[in-house]
Amino acid sequence: MCRPRGPGALFGLLNSPGRLCHAGALPESHVLPSCTATLSRLTPGLHLQPDFITGEEEAALCGELEPLLRKRRYESGHWDDAIHGFREIERLHWSPGCSAVLQRVREKAFPPGEAQLSLVHVLDLQKDGYIKPHVDSVKFCGSTIAGICLLSSSVMRLVCVNNPEERVDLLLPRRSLYIIR
Repeated sequence: MCRPRGPGALFGLLNSPGRLCHAGALPESHVLPSCTATLSRLTPGLHLQPDFITGEEEAALCGELEPLLRKRRYESGHWDDAIHGFREIERLHWSPGCSAVLQRVREKAFPPGEAQLSLVHVLDLQKDGYIKPHVDSVKFCGSTIAGICLLSSSVMRLVCVNNPEERVDLLLPRRSLYIIR
């Protein structure tokens, strides 16, 4: 059962990657809430922009990342036990074309003057890899999380920390940008 909660109700990431859409404006095929009250609390801080990058930009990003990821083995556990079946890197320096894409992400996701992390976190999940329920730490992630889904669509499930029955499943289409504030 969904009960209204204050704006401070925290949602954690459970599974994870044109115009900027608010969650309430997304097509039904992109959002599956447990109830409308849950969705309405998420709407102000959740954004999705389909087709944020082109196929060519996706190929450039993947072409730059694949040689680095190929050197790493898929891991079964993360330091905080939140991710299984993954490879990850953090990257500071990018080619000019990829830097331009990442600058567009920064301009869409972060208000002017907001502190941003300099490193870009890249996560590659195996076919059977997954992200377990967790709440991202502002200390490690900042107050905004933004991501681009590369190579495939995915489903992200957001769950209310205080009531796990309150949840929203989001379809994140390939090449889309998602932003959570």
